[in-house]
Amino acid sequence: MTALIEIERLTKRFGAFTAVDDVSFAVERGEVVGFLGPNGAGKSTTMRMLAGFMAPTSGTARICGADVVDAPVKAKRALGFLPEGAPTYPEMTVSAFLAFCGRVRGYGGKELAARVADAMARTRVEGVRLQPIETLSKGFKRRVGLAQALLHDPPVLVLDEPTDGLDPNQKHEVRQLIQDMAPDKAIVISTHILEEVEAVCTRAIIIAHGRIIVDATPRALLETGHTLDIVFRKLTTGEAA
Repeated sequence: MTALIEIERLTKRFGAFTAVDDVSFAVERGEVVGFLGPNGAGKSTTMRMLAGFMAPTSGTARICGADVVDAPVKAKRALGFLPEGAPTYPEMTVSAFLAFCGRVRGYGGKELAARVADAMARTRVEGVRLQPIETLSKGFKRRVGLAQALLHDPPVLVLDEPTDGLDPNQKHEVRQLIQDMAPDKAIVISTHILEEVEAVCTRAIIIAHGRIIVDATPRALLETGHTLDIVFRKLTTGEAA
């Protein structure tokens, strides 16, 4: 089976600093990959390169076979991306912003209305659909960002901290949504919440100093006596593995 996400020897340098160093992995349909690492490890930089928002220094990234550098439009059509901070147009209402995103993707008329309604229902933002985004709480802003990523029902989702700012009930709802979508998609989630990885992810990739140091299932880590919590804490504190 061909992977929906293919990353090969991806590298990003900023002057003398190497943020991402020769990273390679693939994600097939039905996989949910938890992407973890300490602050500054290279998680967000890797995700931005995968999403085509940042050019790599070297290496390649493909989404559904389309190279994100050589065929960016084709790659982005297959991608739903929730970046860090979920940038929006704050003066727009929720429904107006999602309709704008849908029109940018080529939808109109009844199909546009149906896609906006479905995205709002999935992320449970119908109750604030007429509010300007700038008036929303951090959690609702995050859900609006998730709604735009889901609008075109893409086969690939790249979600940077999708539950950031949500209360416990909202986190549960988003995790359930991810689980419901997982069989038909390839999903990468950046998160600091280890419980989230163990709850919804089929794989855990841990990156430190720009390099992948762990790529295994949460179950495999548990069976070897290394919980995600222990591995991640050692990376964060600098303890010996």
